[in-house]
Amino acid sequence: MEDYAENITAERVKRVINGYGNIAGTGGNFEYYELGEPLFDENQNLNENLPIAQIRDYIWYSETKSNPLTDLSDCPKGGTTGSYFLDKYEETAYYFIYEKEGITTLDYDFLPNVSIEAEQYVMYADNCTLSEVFRKNHNIIFKKIPRDISRF
Repeated sequence: MEDYAENITAERVKRVINGYGNIAGTGGNFEYYELGEPLFDENQNLNENLPIAQIRDYIWYSETKSNPLTDLSDCPKGGTTGSYFLDKYEETAYYFIYEKEGITTLDYDFLPNVSIEAEQYVMYADNCTLSEVFRKNHNIIFKKIPRDISRF
């Protein structure tokens, strides 16, 4: 609808602001923005055309509603193995265990990667093999990718 918005809707808004004929305008101004690619594709999977840092930033904001991540230096580039830790917020540590080229699993082999002490852990992955009892005893909340990623 870009042409319609740019040529028709924008012109109507300009006339309301500036006035037309014998009718005074309301004053003010307006802006519109173009949105980037969606986070989810048509199958509701993560859009893997997006940079991993942008996906991580979205996860962080959806969980904390706080400012975007600023230090993405440990962010896995293009889904390669690296740090999956997002950050810590109000005694909760957030992990996004994601690889563009493969399926990730929150399991006992992953736990040595958890080096941040927190009262609670929120961990995103494709699968989880940790028992519900183990997760409850260690204050781990598992969220399945992409099912449990919040949509706005």
